[in-house]
Amino acid sequence: METIRIDIINPKAKNLLKDLADLNLIKISKEKKKSDFSTLLKKLRTKCKDEISLEEITNEVEQVRKSRYEK
Repeated sequence: METIRIDIINPKAKNLLKDLADLNLIKISKEKKKSDFSTLLKKLRTKCKDEISLEEITNEVEQVRKSRYEK
């Protein structure tokens, strides 16, 4: 099986592709785009040496909340 990416310019072409899919000649699947945020998270997570525990996360959140309410 060969996979290609097609940019549809004319909406009529989409109907043709749907017809080909109905004849089981092609399979249409949508490409999932990765968000910039998820890419950033992956980069940050690979740099972390140790896993952060739930308690550490909770403590950090509580510290930030405390500093905000003190203002």
